[in-house]
Amino acid sequence: MFSKIEAAINNSLRRTPGLRLFIKRIYQYGMYIISPKIKAEGDIYCVSPKNGECFFGYYDKSPWDKTDRYILSMRAKNTYASVAPGEQADILLIDTESDNSYEVLAKTNAWNVQQGCMLQWLGSDYSERIIYNDFRGGKYCSVILNIRTGKEIVIPMPVYSVSQDGKFALTLDFSRLHRLRKGYGYSNLPEVTKSEKCPDKPCIWLINLETGKVKPLFKYTDFASFEPRPEMNEAVHKVNHIMINPAGNRFMVLHRWFCGVKKYTRLITVNCDGSDMFNLSDDNMTSHCCWKNDEEILAYANKKHGGDGYYLMKDKTQEYIKLWSELLISDGHPSYSPDGTYIITDAYPDRQRVAKIYCIDAQSNEINTIAKVFAPFKYDNDVRCDLHPRWNRRGDKICFDSVFEGKRQLYVVS
Repeated sequence: MFSKIEAAINNSLRRTPGLRLFIKRIYQYGMYIISPKIKAEGDIYCVSPKNGECFFGYYDKSPWDKTDRYILSMRAKNTYASVAPGEQADILLIDTESDNSYEVLAKTNAWNVQQGCMLQWLGSDYSERIIYNDFRGGKYCSVILNIRTGKEIVIPMPVYSVSQDGKFALTLDFSRLHRLRKGYGYSNLPEVTKSEKCPDKPCIWLINLETGKVKPLFKYTDFASFEPRPEMNEAVHKVNHIMINPAGNRFMVLHRWFCGVKKYTRLITVNCDGSDMFNLSDDNMTSHCCWKNDEEILAYANKKHGGDGYYLMKDKTQEYIKLWSELLISDGHPSYSPDGTYIITDAYPDRQRVAKIYCIDAQSNEINTIAKVFAPFKYDNDVRCDLHPRWNRRGDKICFDSVFEGKRQLYVVS
């Protein structure tokens, strides 16, 4: 009941973000003072070095190699003073079978506190090559690094979402994203479309990772002209959260537009060649999503006839079902285990400043809380540390970022 009341108040204050933030902070301070104190609960252990702040990034990638022995991580000096610091960060390789010893593989100059530098193992074998974003020669780029030979291949654009076979990637404008969604873009270059509300310029590019060839796929005006709504007129437009399906033939993207402080979001799916665009969810709010398979998407969204919650949607249809409607009502970062047996997701810090990770049986819908961690007030709002739980390749461990020990570190839970 308490959570439902909190959610209702939070939703009612969405049009006044300043007041919403002020009330939230006062409420959290008050509730923290009177609540029992929790630092961490669960079978949790740290795998990252304690010298510096370590984290991986987003929830749609796995930091583990194909053997589940090696883990990728980023390390920086400071992740709480800026959402996209200008300082250089290390890229680490952690050996979990050698007392979590590590080596510095490379350094990056293009990263943020929520998604890092898009660091990940490059398919299809996830064994020797990694890819990450960087800033070199005054331009954003992505780097394919063979960790055994040290050989680099520099791609002339940064990546956002990479296909599972490692052959291509999709990307967007990280400078515009930095201005319109703090913590998700890069600050190295000024945004060239800053004065334009809906630029008639590219917003999504297709990158051939084998040849380095880059092809513009969509403009902002393409999204605004697709099944347009009255609120789009004179609104500020952006795209975010591109995710390619397992087969690599279709992707999802969130199209967002702002009318003052009012934000609208719809979930769009489209073929990776730019054809067959479909408006999958257009009820004003869609948040975090994942592909269940090539045809179904799990999303935290608002539906006119169901309210906020997790929905399983069938692509290119209006078919959907609401999951866990009375048991799991808060937004989180969901993903399916490699075999589809389980779903993990997290929840933002509650009134006690405690964030949680849930594991859900996909068949029985039984929900278990597998980790609880404290979130210090130092890490809040744009520089917050979302847990972003991610599966290992075997599907029996989860990796997440947390600050319950006073700084960002990388943790594992069974």
